[in-house]
Amino acid sequence: MKVGFIGLGTMGQKIVANLQAAGHDMVVFDLFADSAAAAVAKGATLAANPKQVAQECEVFFTSLPGPKEVEAVVFDPDGLLAGVGENSCHFDLTTSSQQAAQRVSAAYADKGAFMFDAPVSGGPAGAEKGTLAIWVGGDSAKFNQHLPLLNVIGNAPALVGEIGAGTVAKLVHNCAGYGINAVMAEVFSMGVKAGVDPVDLWAAVRKGILGRIPVTDLLVSQFLPGKYSPPAFALDLAHKDVGLATALGRELSVPMRLSNLALEEMTEAKNRGWGALDSRSFMQLQTERAGVEIKADPAKIQAVFDQDK
Repeated sequence: MKVGFIGLGTMGQKIVANLQAAGHDMVVFDLFADSAAAAVAKGATLAANPKQVAQECEVFFTSLPGPKEVEAVVFDPDGLLAGVGENSCHFDLTTSSQQAAQRVSAAYADKGAFMFDAPVSGGPAGAEKGTLAIWVGGDSAKFNQHLPLLNVIGNAPALVGEIGAGTVAKLVHNCAGYGINAVMAEVFSMGVKAGVDPVDLWAAVRKGILGRIPVTDLLVSQFLPGKYSPPAFALDLAHKDVGLATALGRELSVPMRLSNLALEEMTEAKNRGWGALDSRSFMQLQTERAGVEIKADPAKIQAVFDQDK
């Protein structure tokens, strides 16, 4: 299959190499022609512009810095939209915005073409090994049609939902990760200032539940099904623990902004009479503020685990 690719940066070059190794003829474009040199040396055609990529390929990918660049590549006079044909499929690997994906999708729909927001996770190492996580939003039939192509570059690509859903999943993933990093910086700086060697502290912490169970799997017993009774660990006890930790931070003059914010949330939950509920019951305060209810079917949750077997 002839496949197009636009944006041959650190990630794009490695992804294109895997597609070429799988036997696909490539038509590539990058604002910096030198970035495409390795792909061209292996037989790829260097397009003059994104329009040519869309004209020559039924399936094409973009891997760009952000939504502004994606929309420029699509909507510029010599952009993808000018060359896209009926039944063409655009998989955008960029970490972009839900709104950008929806705008591009609507424009393609007028021409009978399909847009997929398909951001990836795994970094350059995952791109090189072809083991990227790929979260996809878009048409399910076309997704399944091109799944073998996605499997060349990713490890079990997942259709998350309608257009924009893949982007939402990626933003949740990345924002959560950096939020967790910020809390880890707080608590480890407190622990080290309290006199514990950082490696010894890390080795100890990883033996606890946070090290033994993936953080996302800690959501399945209480938060996702919205079930906080009977408690696995009571909010009253968790509030005491976080209170002791933040008190130690104050004794050591260690700023712990995020940890203190968590304590405030837990205090509000206790004041609502939730102290005997599970320690995660305070998470309901945020869903209440957001105006959403999270109460997932346990059978659907279990089905996700079953897929991993």
